[in-house]
Amino acid sequence: MNFNAPFLKPVRLILFPFSLIYGLIIWIRNKMFDKGYFTSASFNLPMIGIGNLTAGGTGKSPMVEFLLQKLNGRYQLAVLSRGYKRKTRGYALAVPGTTALEIGDEPMLFYNKFPEAVVAVGEERLEAIPQLLHDRPDTQVILLDDAFQHRSVKPGMNILLTDRNRLFTRDWFMPTGDLRDLASSYQRADALVVTKCNDHMNEEEKQGIIEELKPTPEQQVFFTSIKYGIPYHIVNKDQRVLDDNTEVLLVTGIANPGPLKNYLTLHCRQSAELRFGDHHVFSIDDWKTIKKRFDAMEHPHKIILTTEKDAVRLLKFHQLLTEFPFYVIPIQVRFLFNQEQRFTEFITTFITGFNHRPTPTNA
Repeated sequence: MNFNAPFLKPVRLILFPFSLIYGLIIWIRNKMFDKGYFTSASFNLPMIGIGNLTAGGTGKSPMVEFLLQKLNGRYQLAVLSRGYKRKTRGYALAVPGTTALEIGDEPMLFYNKFPEAVVAVGEERLEAIPQLLHDRPDTQVILLDDAFQHRSVKPGMNILLTDRNRLFTRDWFMPTGDLRDLASSYQRADALVVTKCNDHMNEEEKQGIIEELKPTPEQQVFFTSIKYGIPYHIVNKDQRVLDDNTEVLLVTGIANPGPLKNYLTLHCRQSAELRFGDHHVFSIDDWKTIKKRFDAMEHPHKIILTTEKDAVRLLKFHQLLTEFPFYVIPIQVRFLFNQEQRFTEFITTFITGFNHRPTPTNA
Protein backbone atom coordinates (compact mmCIF):
# COMPACT_ATOMS: atom_id res chain seq x y z
CA MET A 1 0.00 0.00 0.00
CA ASN A 2 1.28 3.45 -0.96
CA PHE A 3 0.38 5.77 1.91
CA ASN A 4 1.77 8.70 -0.09
CA ALA A 5 -0.80 8.32 -2.85
CA PRO A 6 -2.58 11.70 -3.20
CA PHE A 7 -6.02 10.10 -3.18
CA LEU A 8 -5.39 8.49 0.23
CA LYS A 9 -6.37 11.44 2.38
CA PRO A 10 -5.11 11.52 5.99
CA VAL A 11 -8.65 11.40 7.37
CA ARG A 12 -9.16 8.14 5.49
CA LEU A 13 -6.15 6.54 7.18
CA ILE A 14 -8.09 6.63 10.45
CA LEU A 15 -10.48 4.14 8.85
CA PHE A 16 -7.68 1.70 8.00
CA PRO A 17 -9.01 -1.10 10.30
CA PHE A 18 -12.34 -0.99 8.47
CA SER A 19 -10.56 -1.28 5.12
CA LEU A 20 -8.86 -4.46 6.39
CA ILE A 21 -12.25 -5.94 7.26
CA TYR A 22 -13.63 -4.89 3.88
CA GLY A 23 -10.64 -6.43 2.09
CA LEU A 24 -11.08 -9.70 3.99
CA ILE A 25 -14.76 -9.88 3.03
CA ILE A 26 -13.93 -9.26 -0.63
CA TRP A 27 -11.15 -11.87 -0.53
CA ILE A 28 -13.52 -14.49 0.91
CA ARG A 29 -16.21 -13.64 -1.63
CA ASN A 30 -13.82 -13.98 -4.56
CA LYS A 31 -12.49 -17.27 -3.23
CA MET A 32 -16.04 -18.59 -3.04
CA PHE A 33 -16.48 -17.80 -6.72
CA ASP A 34 -13.05 -19.12 -7.69
CA LYS A 35 -13.66 -22.42 -5.86
CA GLY A 36 -17.14 -22.85 -7.32
CA TYR A 37 -19.12 -22.41 -4.10
CA PHE A 38 -20.70 -19.36 -5.72
CA THR A 39 -21.50 -19.70 -9.43
CA SER A 40 -21.54 -17.27 -12.33
CA ALA A 41 -24.19 -17.65 -15.03
CA SER A 42 -23.36 -17.36 -18.73
CA PHE A 43 -25.75 -16.62 -21.59
CA ASN A 44 -25.72 -17.68 -25.23
CA LEU A 45 -24.98 -14.30 -26.74
CA PRO A 46 -21.93 -12.02 -26.63
CA MET A 47 -21.79 -9.94 -23.46
CA ILE A 48 -19.05 -7.38 -22.82
CA GLY A 49 -18.46 -6.17 -19.29
CA ILE A 50 -17.03 -2.68 -18.78
CA GLY A 51 -15.83 -2.01 -15.24
CA ASN A 52 -13.09 -1.07 -12.84
CA LEU A 53 -11.62 -2.03 -9.48
CA THR A 54 -12.07 1.38 -7.88
CA ALA A 55 -14.99 3.55 -6.86
CA GLY A 56 -15.93 5.98 -9.61
CA GLY A 57 -14.16 8.25 -12.02
CA THR A 58 -12.31 5.90 -14.38
CA GLY A 59 -14.25 6.70 -17.56
CA LYS A 60 -16.74 3.84 -17.88
CA SER A 61 -19.45 5.96 -19.50
CA PRO A 62 -17.24 7.32 -22.32
CA MET A 63 -16.05 3.75 -23.00
CA VAL A 64 -19.63 2.48 -23.23
CA GLU A 65 -20.37 5.34 -25.62
CA PHE A 66 -17.32 4.48 -27.71
CA LEU A 67 -18.51 0.88 -28.05
CA LEU A 68 -22.02 2.05 -28.95
CA GLN A 69 -20.58 4.31 -31.65
CA LYS A 70 -18.37 1.59 -33.11
CA LEU A 71 -20.87 -1.26 -32.97
CA ASN A 72 -24.06 0.65 -33.72
CA GLY A 73 -25.52 -0.36 -37.07
CA ARG A 74 -23.56 -3.62 -37.16
CA TYR A 75 -25.39 -5.33 -34.29
CA GLN A 76 -28.57 -4.84 -32.32
CA LEU A 77 -27.06 -3.52 -29.10
CA ALA A 78 -28.31 -3.38 -25.54
CA VAL A 79 -26.79 -1.67 -22.53
CA LEU A 80 -27.59 -2.97 -19.07
CA SER A 81 -26.65 -0.77 -16.10
CA ARG A 82 -27.44 -0.86 -12.41
CA GLY A 83 -29.11 2.55 -12.54
CA TYR A 84 -27.12 3.96 -9.66
CA LYS A 85 -28.98 6.54 -7.51
CA ARG A 86 -32.23 6.27 -9.42
CA LYS A 87 -35.51 6.58 -7.50
CA THR A 88 -36.84 3.19 -8.62
CA ARG A 89 -35.80 -0.40 -8.04
CA GLY A 90 -35.75 -3.58 -10.06
CA TYR A 91 -35.67 -4.02 -13.83
CA ALA A 92 -36.67 -1.10 -16.04
CA LEU A 93 -36.46 -0.60 -19.80
CA ALA A 94 -35.92 2.91 -21.20
CA VAL A 95 -38.82 4.06 -23.38
CA PRO A 96 -39.94 7.47 -24.67
CA GLY A 97 -40.79 9.60 -21.66
CA THR A 98 -38.36 7.83 -19.32
CA THR A 99 -36.45 10.16 -16.98
CA ALA A 100 -33.09 10.03 -15.22
CA LEU A 101 -34.91 9.64 -11.90
CA GLU A 102 -36.34 6.35 -13.19
CA ILE A 103 -33.21 4.78 -14.69
CA GLY A 104 -30.25 6.89 -13.53
CA ASP A 105 -28.18 9.57 -15.23
CA GLU A 106 -25.72 7.41 -17.17
CA PRO A 107 -28.37 5.07 -18.72
CA MET A 108 -30.43 8.17 -19.54
CA LEU A 109 -27.43 9.65 -21.31
CA PHE A 110 -26.95 6.46 -23.35
CA TYR A 111 -30.63 6.41 -24.29
CA ASN A 112 -30.65 10.08 -25.33
CA LYS A 113 -27.54 9.77 -27.49
CA PHE A 114 -28.25 6.30 -28.94
CA PRO A 115 -32.05 5.94 -29.16
CA GLU A 116 -31.72 3.01 -31.56
CA ALA A 117 -29.97 0.95 -28.85
CA VAL A 118 -31.78 -0.88 -26.06
CA VAL A 119 -31.07 0.61 -22.64
CA ALA A 120 -32.17 -1.12 -19.45
CA VAL A 121 -31.33 -1.10 -15.75
CA GLY A 122 -31.47 -3.70 -13.01
CA GLU A 123 -29.54 -4.22 -9.79
CA GLU A 124 -29.68 -8.00 -10.19
CA ARG A 125 -28.26 -8.70 -13.62
CA LEU A 126 -29.06 -12.41 -13.38
CA GLU A 127 -32.73 -11.46 -13.29
CA ALA A 128 -32.54 -8.43 -15.57
CA ILE A 129 -30.88 -10.12 -18.57
CA PRO A 130 -33.70 -12.63 -19.21
CA GLN A 131 -36.25 -9.82 -18.86
CA LEU A 132 -34.32 -7.68 -21.33
CA LEU A 133 -34.13 -10.55 -23.81
CA HIS A 134 -37.84 -11.18 -23.36
CA ASP A 135 -38.63 -7.52 -24.09
CA ARG A 136 -36.13 -7.25 -26.96
CA PRO A 137 -35.53 -10.77 -28.34
CA ASP A 138 -33.63 -9.43 -31.35
CA THR A 139 -30.77 -8.26 -29.10
CA GLN A 140 -27.41 -9.50 -30.42
CA VAL A 141 -24.86 -7.97 -28.04
CA ILE A 142 -25.20 -6.78 -24.44
CA LEU A 143 -22.86 -4.22 -22.89
CA LEU A 144 -22.77 -4.66 -19.12
CA ASP A 145 -21.98 -1.28 -17.59
CA ASP A 146 -20.03 -1.35 -14.31
CA ALA A 147 -20.05 -5.14 -14.13
CA PHE A 148 -16.54 -6.26 -13.28
CA GLN A 149 -16.90 -6.86 -9.54
CA HIS A 150 -20.46 -8.24 -9.87
CA ARG A 151 -19.73 -11.89 -10.59
CA SER A 152 -23.22 -13.43 -10.63
CA VAL A 153 -23.06 -13.08 -14.42
CA LYS A 154 -19.94 -14.00 -16.39
CA PRO A 155 -19.49 -11.90 -19.55
CA GLY A 156 -17.70 -13.45 -22.48
CA MET A 157 -15.32 -10.48 -22.41
CA ASN A 158 -14.26 -8.14 -19.59
CA ILE A 159 -12.76 -4.70 -20.19
CA LEU A 160 -11.13 -3.29 -17.06
CA LEU A 161 -10.44 0.44 -16.82
CA THR A 162 -7.90 2.12 -14.56
CA ASP A 163 -7.22 5.84 -14.25
CA ARG A 164 -3.64 6.79 -15.15
CA ASN A 165 -3.54 9.06 -12.11
CA ARG A 166 -5.03 6.42 -9.78
CA LEU A 167 -3.72 3.07 -10.97
CA PHE A 168 -5.26 0.17 -9.05
CA THR A 169 -1.75 -1.07 -8.30
CA ARG A 170 -1.21 1.96 -6.04
CA ASP A 171 -4.59 1.90 -4.30
CA TRP A 172 -6.00 0.31 -1.15
CA PHE A 173 -9.36 -1.02 -0.01
CA MET A 174 -12.23 1.29 0.81
CA PRO A 175 -12.73 3.35 2.91
CA THR A 176 -9.01 4.15 3.30
CA GLY A 177 -8.53 3.96 -0.48
CA ASP A 178 -10.90 3.49 -3.41
CA LEU A 179 -10.48 -0.22 -4.19
CA ARG A 180 -13.77 -2.11 -4.13
CA ASP A 181 -12.22 -5.39 -5.30
CA LEU A 182 -8.92 -7.19 -4.95
CA ALA A 183 -6.14 -5.69 -7.07
CA SER A 184 -5.31 -9.24 -8.19
CA SER A 185 -8.79 -9.52 -9.73
CA TYR A 186 -7.43 -7.66 -12.76
CA GLN A 187 -6.29 -11.08 -14.02
CA ARG A 188 -9.92 -11.91 -14.86
CA ALA A 189 -10.00 -9.15 -17.49
CA ASP A 190 -9.43 -9.69 -21.19
CA ALA A 191 -8.27 -6.12 -21.77
CA LEU A 192 -6.80 -3.44 -19.51
CA VAL A 193 -7.47 0.16 -20.54
CA VAL A 194 -5.44 2.91 -18.90
CA THR A 195 -7.67 5.99 -19.08
CA LYS A 196 -7.17 9.76 -18.70
CA CYS A 197 -3.61 9.66 -19.96
CA ASN A 198 -1.73 12.71 -21.16
CA ASP A 199 -2.15 13.14 -24.91
CA HIS A 200 1.63 13.30 -25.23
CA MET A 201 2.45 10.15 -23.28
CA ASN A 202 5.69 8.70 -24.56
CA GLU A 203 6.74 5.11 -25.15
CA GLU A 204 8.89 5.01 -22.01
CA GLU A 205 6.00 5.99 -19.76
CA LYS A 206 3.73 3.53 -21.55
CA GLN A 207 6.14 0.65 -20.97
CA GLY A 208 6.60 1.67 -17.33
CA ILE A 209 2.86 1.43 -16.72
CA ILE A 210 2.62 -1.92 -18.49
CA GLU A 211 5.40 -3.27 -16.28
CA GLU A 212 3.59 -2.01 -13.20
CA LEU A 213 0.25 -3.52 -14.23
CA LYS A 214 1.86 -6.89 -15.01
CA PRO A 215 -0.68 -8.04 -17.61
CA THR A 216 -1.03 -11.76 -18.16
CA PRO A 217 0.16 -13.16 -21.52
CA GLU A 218 -3.46 -13.31 -22.69
CA GLN A 219 -4.32 -9.72 -21.81
CA GLN A 220 -4.10 -6.74 -24.11
CA VAL A 221 -3.31 -3.26 -22.76
CA PHE A 222 -4.62 -0.03 -24.28
CA PHE A 223 -4.11 3.64 -23.44
CA THR A 224 -6.68 6.41 -23.83
CA SER A 225 -7.03 10.10 -23.14
CA ILE A 226 -10.03 12.40 -22.86
CA LYS A 227 -11.19 14.37 -25.88
CA TYR A 228 -13.57 17.25 -25.20
CA GLY A 229 -15.93 18.43 -27.90
CA ILE A 230 -17.52 21.82 -28.62
CA PRO A 231 -19.97 22.85 -25.88
CA TYR A 232 -23.64 23.00 -26.89
CA HIS A 233 -26.59 24.70 -25.21
CA ILE A 234 -28.42 22.38 -22.86
CA VAL A 235 -31.82 23.18 -24.40
CA ASN A 236 -31.50 24.51 -27.95
CA LYS A 237 -28.21 22.67 -28.77
CA ASP A 238 -26.52 25.75 -30.27
CA GLN A 239 -22.75 25.42 -30.10
CA ARG A 240 -20.27 27.84 -28.52
CA VAL A 241 -16.52 27.58 -28.80
CA LEU A 242 -14.54 28.28 -25.62
CA ASP A 243 -11.87 30.97 -25.89
CA ASP A 244 -9.72 33.17 -23.71
CA ASN A 245 -12.53 35.74 -23.50
CA THR A 246 -14.99 33.33 -21.91
CA GLU A 247 -15.53 33.10 -18.17
CA VAL A 248 -16.99 29.79 -17.04
CA LEU A 249 -18.98 28.69 -14.02
CA LEU A 250 -18.42 24.93 -13.95
CA VAL A 251 -21.25 22.94 -12.36
CA THR A 252 -20.51 19.26 -11.72
CA GLY A 253 -21.90 16.28 -9.86
CA ILE A 254 -19.39 13.66 -10.99
CA ALA A 255 -16.74 11.65 -9.18
CA ASN A 256 -13.68 13.32 -10.69
CA PRO A 257 -14.03 16.74 -12.38
CA GLY A 258 -10.26 17.29 -12.24
CA PRO A 259 -9.50 16.61 -15.95
CA LEU A 260 -12.27 18.97 -17.04
CA LYS A 261 -11.03 21.71 -14.70
CA ASN A 262 -7.55 21.32 -16.17
CA TYR A 263 -8.98 21.58 -19.67
CA LEU A 264 -10.83 24.79 -18.83
CA THR A 265 -7.66 26.30 -17.38
CA LEU A 266 -6.11 26.00 -20.85
CA HIS A 267 -9.09 26.99 -22.96
CA CYS A 268 -10.95 29.85 -21.28
CA ARG A 269 -10.31 33.13 -19.50
CA GLN A 270 -11.24 32.09 -15.99
CA SER A 271 -13.38 29.45 -14.35
CA ALA A 272 -15.19 29.09 -11.03
CA GLU A 273 -16.72 25.87 -9.76
CA LEU A 274 -19.81 24.63 -7.98
CA ARG A 275 -19.20 20.99 -7.14
CA PHE A 276 -21.91 18.64 -5.97
CA GLY A 277 -21.69 14.98 -4.96
CA ASP A 278 -21.38 12.20 -7.53
CA HIS A 279 -24.75 11.50 -9.24
CA HIS A 280 -26.27 14.43 -7.31
CA VAL A 281 -30.01 14.91 -7.86
CA PHE A 282 -30.34 18.64 -8.48
CA SER A 283 -33.10 20.50 -6.65
CA ILE A 284 -34.68 23.89 -7.24
CA ASP A 285 -32.55 25.21 -4.36
CA ASP A 286 -29.45 23.99 -6.19
CA TRP A 287 -30.59 25.88 -9.27
CA LYS A 288 -31.04 29.03 -7.17
CA THR A 289 -27.49 28.59 -5.85
CA ILE A 290 -26.15 28.19 -9.40
CA LYS A 291 -28.06 31.26 -10.61
CA LYS A 292 -26.88 33.39 -7.67
CA ARG A 293 -23.26 32.40 -8.28
CA PHE A 294 -23.59 33.08 -12.00
CA ASP A 295 -25.25 36.48 -11.48
CA ALA A 296 -22.34 37.52 -9.24
CA MET A 297 -19.87 37.00 -12.10
CA GLU A 298 -19.15 40.38 -13.67
CA HIS A 299 -17.50 39.42 -16.95
CA PRO A 300 -19.79 40.14 -19.94
CA HIS A 301 -18.88 36.92 -21.76
CA LYS A 302 -19.82 34.38 -19.12
CA ILE A 303 -21.43 30.97 -19.39
CA ILE A 304 -22.44 28.05 -17.18
CA LEU A 305 -20.90 24.75 -18.19
CA THR A 306 -21.69 21.21 -17.11
CA THR A 307 -21.05 17.62 -18.16
CA GLU A 308 -23.37 15.47 -20.23
CA LYS A 309 -24.07 13.20 -17.26
CA ASP A 310 -25.04 16.20 -15.13
CA ALA A 311 -27.13 17.67 -17.94
CA VAL A 312 -29.63 14.80 -17.90
CA ARG A 313 -30.28 15.58 -14.22
CA LEU A 314 -30.65 19.30 -14.89
CA LEU A 315 -32.99 19.12 -17.87
CA LYS A 316 -36.03 19.03 -15.59
CA PHE A 317 -35.40 22.79 -15.27
CA HIS A 318 -35.34 23.24 -19.03
CA GLN A 319 -37.82 26.15 -19.02
CA LEU A 320 -35.55 28.07 -16.67
CA LEU A 321 -32.37 27.03 -18.47
CA THR A 322 -33.63 28.31 -21.83
CA GLU A 323 -32.99 31.88 -20.74
CA PHE A 324 -29.40 31.27 -19.62
CA PRO A 325 -26.12 30.59 -21.45
CA PHE A 326 -26.05 27.09 -19.96
CA TYR A 327 -23.82 24.77 -21.96
CA VAL A 328 -22.88 21.09 -21.96
CA ILE A 329 -19.43 19.84 -22.92
CA PRO A 330 -19.30 16.43 -24.64
CA ILE A 331 -16.53 13.97 -23.93
CA GLN A 332 -15.06 11.17 -26.02
CA VAL A 333 -12.41 8.49 -25.69
CA ARG A 334 -9.22 9.03 -27.68
CA PHE A 335 -6.94 6.03 -28.12
CA LEU A 336 -3.21 6.71 -27.98
CA PHE A 337 -0.41 5.02 -29.95
CA ASN A 338 -2.77 4.35 -32.91
CA GLN A 339 -4.56 1.69 -30.88
CA GLU A 340 -8.16 2.48 -31.83
CA GLN A 341 -8.37 0.11 -34.77
CA ARG A 342 -6.69 -2.68 -32.80
CA PHE A 343 -9.14 -2.21 -29.93
CA THR A 344 -12.13 -2.17 -32.27
CA GLU A 345 -10.92 -5.33 -34.02
CA PHE A 346 -10.35 -6.93 -30.62
CA ILE A 347 -14.01 -6.34 -29.75
CA THR A 348 -15.51 -7.32 -33.11
CA THR A 349 -13.39 -10.48 -33.29
CA PHE A 350 -14.84 -11.57 -29.98
CA ILE A 351 -18.41 -10.91 -31.16
CA THR A 352 -18.10 -12.58 -34.56
CA GLY A 353 -16.21 -15.55 -33.15
CA PHE A 354 -18.55 -16.09 -30.23
CA ASN A 355 -19.43 -19.74 -29.67
CA HIS A 356 -23.06 -20.09 -28.64
CA ARG A 357 -23.67 -21.88 -25.37
CA PRO A 358 -26.80 -23.19 -23.69
CA THR A 359 -28.65 -20.68 -21.53
CA PRO A 360 -27.86 -20.54 -18.70
CA THR A 361 -24.79 -22.55 -17.77
CA ASN A 362 -22.72 -22.38 -14.62
CA ALA A 363 -19.09 -21.31 -14.79
